[in-house]
Amino acid sequence: MRFRKLSLEQKNRYYGIYFILPWLIGFLFLFLVPLIASFRYSLSNLQVTNEGFTLNHIGWSNYREALLSHESYLRTLTGSLLNIGVNTPLIVIFSLFFAVLLNQKFRGRILARAIFFLPVILASGIIASIESGDLMQSVVSNASETTGGGLAIMDNLELTVMLVESGMSVTFVEYLTGAVSRIYEIISQSGVQILIFLAGLQSISPSLYEAAKIEGSTGYEAFWKITFPMISPLILTNLVYTIIDSFIRDETSRMIVDTAFQSFDFGLSAAMAWMYFAVIAIVLWVTTAIVSRKVFYQD
Repeated sequence: MRFRKLSLEQKNRYYGIYFILPWLIGFLFLFLVPLIASFRYSLSNLQVTNEGFTLNHIGWSNYREALLSHESYLRTLTGSLLNIGVNTPLIVIFSLFFAVLLNQKFRGRILARAIFFLPVILASGIIASIESGDLMQSVVSNASETTGGGLAIMDNLELTVMLVESGMSVTFVEYLTGAVSRIYEIISQSGVQILIFLAGLQSISPSLYEAAKIEGSTGYEAFWKITFPMISPLILTNLVYTIIDSFIRDETSRMIVDTAFQSFDFGLSAAMAWMYFAVIAIVLWVTTAIVSRKVFYQD
């Protein structure tokens, strides 16, 4: 029996299935059972005993406690959402800007790319644990006292006065000065996004720029008419990645872990985690629904 030839669209569908197959296998065999168990824990009072643990079903009490009784969960969750709303556009714009710069031909380009990816390496593993520990905090505080901790505040104050006097909106000025204060956080979370944008920029055919140059377009016009539309799918990809990455490393995630392994309240921790998961899903759904309408796909 001869198999009929597959069309290009059918081949692409199978390629997509093959691409997600490792994740699907890992999810079914490694994550599905713990996922179901965590939902059971969120509806129960889990007590650790010498023989293991016991589950007493209490319904939605853990969810009500997290939302109505816990002293800091809602406040921390709201702060995490605000940080994501501020940081995500800054990280994506910063990544795109420097990816365009690093895509140019100049001496030391490889070294410059390595420097911008270095924060990703430094923010992983043991270095990240040291950074979040008391040692790094004491070093930073001592350095701040030595160099004058109010210096950065004064610089931001001068910048704020200058921008307000130039006629800018106060809200926009506060956003810009907040970006200046968050510069280390933005740079340290932009390495992967820069690499993704670089890969997209290098996949754009040079013939498009050559044709635009022959037609007399400027670099500014080439960016908005060629570069930006061609990498718009990667803007959506980086938005999703940045949002998820921000949720993983924020205060709410640490609170959930501490509730489970320091307070040993596993049911409440599971309820917090599931509500956190729901918030992440809603944010991603809204972001994807809005941005995907503006994405340009070449085919």
